[in-house]
Amino acid sequence: MKKLLVVITVFVLSLNVFAAVNADVESPFIKVAEEAGPAVVSIEAKGKQSMGIDPYFEDFFRRFFGEIPQQNREFQSLGTGFIFDEEGYIITNYHVVENASNINVTMTNDNSFEAKYIGGDSDLDLAILKIETDRKLPTVELGDSDNLKIGQWAIAIGNPLGFSHTITTGVVSAFNRKIQKPDGSGYYVDLIQTDAAINPGNSGGPLLDIHGRVIGINTVIVNPTQGVNLGFAIPINLAKRFAYSLIEDGSFQRAYLGVYYGDVNESLQKALGLKVSKGAYINDVVDGSAADKAGIKAGDVITKVGNNDIEDGAELASVLRTYKAGEEVTITVNRNGEKLELNVVLGKAEDVAKETSESYFGLKVRNLQNSDYNKLDLSKDIKGIVIEEVTNQNYIYGVKAGDVISQIAINGNYHNISNVEDWEEIASSIEKNSYVALIIHRQNIRYVVKFFYK
Repeated sequence: MKKLLVVITVFVLSLNVFAAVNADVESPFIKVAEEAGPAVVSIEAKGKQSMGIDPYFEDFFRRFFGEIPQQNREFQSLGTGFIFDEEGYIITNYHVVENASNINVTMTNDNSFEAKYIGGDSDLDLAILKIETDRKLPTVELGDSDNLKIGQWAIAIGNPLGFSHTITTGVVSAFNRKIQKPDGSGYYVDLIQTDAAINPGNSGGPLLDIHGRVIGINTVIVNPTQGVNLGFAIPINLAKRFAYSLIEDGSFQRAYLGVYYGDVNESLQKALGLKVSKGAYINDVVDGSAADKAGIKAGDVITKVGNNDIEDGAELASVLRTYKAGEEVTITVNRNGEKLELNVVLGKAEDVAKETSESYFGLKVRNLQNSDYNKLDLSKDIKGIVIEEVTNQNYIYGVKAGDVISQIAINGNYHNISNVEDWEEIASSIEKNSYVALIIHRQNIRYVVKFFYK
């Protein structure tokens, strides 16, 4: 009996000792949540998307009914963002606000604001919003994603599945991850991988370090329905370049390399005797381009851009889209078995591809280039112009960056669009109160998008 009492006494004393360990120490995550949390906002985007009719039935409807029927489907998108500037600028994902005509932002104190869409990029999946208020707004500090280390703490704050301001923790699991886009149009590249739980609704929210600084923007989830907890975030340094360029210059000037390329595959490797089995094969180089000035030659195989390995042409295009014109990057090529590292100062896309100086119907467009056929998965017989950016989402529903406009119909009259000059001439001459339809191509599928020009 005495032995039993001794054991119980020792056990009780042990519990008291354990309870006293770190009694006055708080989790560092509490401080991160308190400091960064107020600047994280929930985003509700609403709008309509135009759904075109199947092309096979288009002639039938035009012949018997005179007009091509379309449906405008209302949608609502929920996501997350964060205030990074006291003037009210907010970063989020492009897919959260894509095609939205109304964007509402709600803060932790339940204050709600209608947000203005400043600009976005579907390839980078980044968008900038702005809210107007006389009140002092909380902000979150932007960190440096170039100095991350695998294994360091990662804290995600967002609104998963509609549950506001949820905090999850994990670590930075890996860098330079590549994920194919849902529509198959390319890749998200140079992503940060984390095991901090990220779910639908977290999109656009911050991934923070242990000091409460933003290191990434939560964007992609892999197989969320299968219990796999893999989340990916856009590095904050890329987002900073995009955001400040958009705010200060009004646009994000895309980098341009100036090469025509294809994929390295087994048959090409054997036919040409290439010394590498993957990469982007350079068919030709544009005279006077950044590639030409750096010494890249036809027949080279690009295997690496910066820290990103290049497996095919689509990945080369995706990686280049993350750079701003004027940036310097090291490009690794294989030339007849010799590995060369070339320093390239990237140029501007409009150096060779003219863009419209004026935005018609909220669309900024440019000439279609040879490299676009591979990048946009287009048939070589398609001619037209590429939508570079949707600058005003309130005008036309159903179009997005990367769509190719081949024709425009005005009150029943069709006009082919072969280049920017055609577009400017026709778009500038459209009279008010006209019925207009754009014939666009997206991954070799033909769509019709109509609107009434007031």
